[in-house]
Amino acid sequence: MKNISIDQVSVGDREVWTRTITDADVVLYGGLIGDRGPLHLDEDFATRTRFGGRVAYGMQCGGYIGATLAQLLGVGSAYVSQNMRFTGPVLIGDHITVETVVTGKNEERRRVFVSTTVTKNGGQVVIEGEAELVMFAVDWNP
Repeated sequence: MKNISIDQVSVGDREVWTRTITDADVVLYGGLIGDRGPLHLDEDFATRTRFGGRVAYGMQCGGYIGATLAQLLGVGSAYVSQNMRFTGPVLIGDHITVETVVTGKNEERRRVFVSTTVTKNGGQVVIEGEAELVMFAVDWNP
């Protein structure tokens, strides 16, 4: 993982990350957070909903944004805020792409602003939002 300072961040910097959502991903996430909702874990129940199958947790998919931001800005960054709008479901077996793009920065406050988008299966937007991160000096060299 990289270790960069705010002066090395530029508007337009971009990171993309992809993953296919698996049954194990959803089951492990549900166990970790203690949410046993049948929409996520019970195939029989989920197939009878408007989604037609089990749905990944929204915040699980949102968490992949954080992982992508860590790759974009490195170890000297931390979340200040993230807003997300969920625009569609992510089902088990869907292939998601997380894209993060730096849209601005305030060097005086050491803040970086990033557009965050998750699409599935080649283009349908399922999450859109913006993140604000603070950059801090860190002495780290593995």
